[in-house]
Amino acid sequence: MKIFTIKLPGIILAAVLAIPACLIGTFFPLVGSPILGILSGMLLSVWRRPVLFEEGIKYTSKKVLQYSVVLMGFGLNLFNIIKVGSQTLELLVFTLAAAFLTAYIAGKLLKIEGKTQTLIGVGTAICGGSAIAAAAPVIRADEKEVAHAISTIFLFNVIAAFLFPFLGHVMGMSNQSFGLWTGTAVNDTSSVVAAGYTFSHAAGNLAVIVKLTRTLMIIPVTLVLSFYYSRKTTQKGQGGYHFSKVFPWFVLGFVTASVISTFLPLPVAVINFLVQCGKYLIVMAMVSIGLNTNVVKLVKNGGKPIVLGFICWGVLSIVSLAVQWWL
Repeated sequence: MKIFTIKLPGIILAAVLAIPACLIGTFFPLVGSPILGILSGMLLSVWRRPVLFEEGIKYTSKKVLQYSVVLMGFGLNLFNIIKVGSQTLELLVFTLAAAFLTAYIAGKLLKIEGKTQTLIGVGTAICGGSAIAAAAPVIRADEKEVAHAISTIFLFNVIAAFLFPFLGHVMGMSNQSFGLWTGTAVNDTSSVVAAGYTFSHAAGNLAVIVKLTRTLMIIPVTLVLSFYYSRKTTQKGQGGYHFSKVFPWFVLGFVTASVISTFLPLPVAVINFLVQCGKYLIVMAMVSIGLNTNVVKLVKNGGKPIVLGFICWGVLSIVSLAVQWWL
């Protein structure tokens, strides 16, 4: 009880700051509440806050972030995803592999820190902020690395929402082709929705389902990252390897939530409520990450992550088109 009391002030601070970010985010979905949350936290990071907030802010940026991922699982219906996933599996395999390989190679050439390039690769390949939220605690990324990745993904989300429908019409794409392209090459769900439905209703429906299928890749990717980084840490002599300690248990919670929402007759209102709670917790975590971010250092070092994000996004978009043409 005493430990919780110590954390409570910081948790309350993050919860209060998340409210305006969520409200404003509903009016500007292309920007999104998580981005507004991290920005509000970064603006207040210059404030010399009392020490009593520190434990709660640290807890929110890590543990609350994990709880948010679990709740987001309620928004996935496995039947719809399996149906579309079986039709687009080859396309997803190629695009995911291209994004991760590009992030690794380009990240090395640009001399970007390993965890930052991993987060940008995960965010580009899977589903933007949600994937970064899931991967960050697994690889033990700090606030600076998460902030770099989130801000980079956000930039290209906004560009994609406006650019993709224009390019789709210029290239004379069908609803099927554009839906697949948008669902596999645009990062965040809000931007997928904006781009897909701007092109056509049919393209939008397909793009969203493909995007949700892509979201499920959080599960195997976080498991692989967990084992990879734990082995790497062990080899450096930074602790022994213990399966129970490295396994990302919150991912198991994510899967369980997906199974529950698929097979149990939960009211739609309940599912929507749980998903909204998950989104709110993500904003709280982003606020906390922003509060612990050195804004000056972020601006000074922000160029290379943006270049990496652009390269990953460009390769992903081209590979998605190329694979569709090839298949």
